[in-house]
Amino acid sequence: MSVRLKLTLSYAGFVMVAGVLLLMAGWVFLTRVPHIGLIMDPGYQGAVLRAFAPIAAVVLVFLLVFGLGGGWFLAGRMLAPLTRITDATRTAANGSLSHRIRLPGPTDEFRELADAFDTMLARLEAHVAEQRRFASNASHELRTPLAISKTLLDVARTDPDHDTEEIIDRLHAVNTRAIGLTEALLLLSRAEQRSFSREEVDLSLMAEEATETLLPLAEKHGVTIETRGEIAPTTGSQALLLQLATNLVHNAIVHNLPEKGTVWVTTDVRPAAVVLTVENTGDTLTAELAATLTEPFQRGTERVHTDHSGVGLGLAIVRTIAEAHDGTLTLAPRSTGGLRVAVQLPSRASAGVVTRRSPSA
Repeated sequence: MSVRLKLTLSYAGFVMVAGVLLLMAGWVFLTRVPHIGLIMDPGYQGAVLRAFAPIAAVVLVFLLVFGLGGGWFLAGRMLAPLTRITDATRTAANGSLSHRIRLPGPTDEFRELADAFDTMLARLEAHVAEQRRFASNASHELRTPLAISKTLLDVARTDPDHDTEEIIDRLHAVNTRAIGLTEALLLLSRAEQRSFSREEVDLSLMAEEATETLLPLAEKHGVTIETRGEIAPTTGSQALLLQLATNLVHNAIVHNLPEKGTVWVTTDVRPAAVVLTVENTGDTLTAELAATLTEPFQRGTERVHTDHSGVGLGLAIVRTIAEAHDGTLTLAPRSTGGLRVAVQLPSRASAGVVTRRSPSA
């Protein structure tokens, strides 16, 4: 039976039980309660029964019809929002995620359910659109090195006199970039699936290790790195959080001024969170452009160093790792040029203030 039919029968049954109880109360009143001025004779109950029975039967039939009809109508009214939600679910199952229920009326359980379903559809639609964009961009980025490799191989095959060392060097560079892109995609997928074990991690140590690792690159480009802050205990994957810090510092180095640039790496502790902030000098960015930098394969400016320029997934990976650790990523352009990136993660415990050396080029 359908839910509407079950509700109808339940309502009609309740009305019938209430009617029977009411008739029984009337019968008791007529036959058991002494009436002033009424002489109770042996035939009184029989007379009352003959007069009362037809009326009771009519009342019960009326209550049955009324209960079924009214129950069917009320059940339909009550289940109408559920029907709209069901229709929206079927529409979404057929691939149309743009449909919304937008249930009118006062706020009740059905309205809350419909609003929650609309919110889920909106997030799912945005996620699917993002995945499609990512797949398209990834295909394009992967196709580029493959196409270059094919061209170089065609040149080597058709022109035997061409410099073999040059072709090998270029193939090596293209292959290295393709491998880096593939590894970045795998890392991104791993972070999205949260397929990692959690342990206690000091975010300030991750920032310091990333800074020391990338110090030669900073020296090569004339960038000074200043590191300071507090012990920032959190929980998560040490490897992923180190990758997060490395990506932030690397991004700040390669997207900097042509010379005499600066990168500031800071860790802070808040009541319930730890924050890693990386700021860098550089070209002036708008807030609109900064908001797009966490999208895969987006770069802030056209002026990017040709070596170590990354594969366009640096900040996308940072955002995914931060979200996988229940954190947030915030980007804001600096008024004097460059970018300020802050990652906030849940705090493990309170920590003390320490002073860290500031390596510089």
